[in-house]
Amino acid sequence: MENKVAALLVLCLVLVSAAELPGAAADQFGSCFNDCEQQCKAGGQGQTFCEMKCDTDCFDKEIDGKLHIKFP
Repeated sequence: MENKVAALLVLCLVLVSAAELPGAAADQFGSCFNDCEQQCKAGGQGQTFCEMKCDTDCFDKEIDGKLHIKFP
């Protein structure tokens, strides 16, 4: 019985720590996207263009950070 309780506690700790990782990535993507979108709009581009450009650019940066792959 004690082994089952210990295994359950370990499982809970793993799930809690894994759930926090995407939040940090989302914050990083969100700040990248917001900064990029503000700069793009200030440059005279439209909402749709800036949204698509910044989504692609920030996604590439996120993947680069995770996999250490450089996109052209």
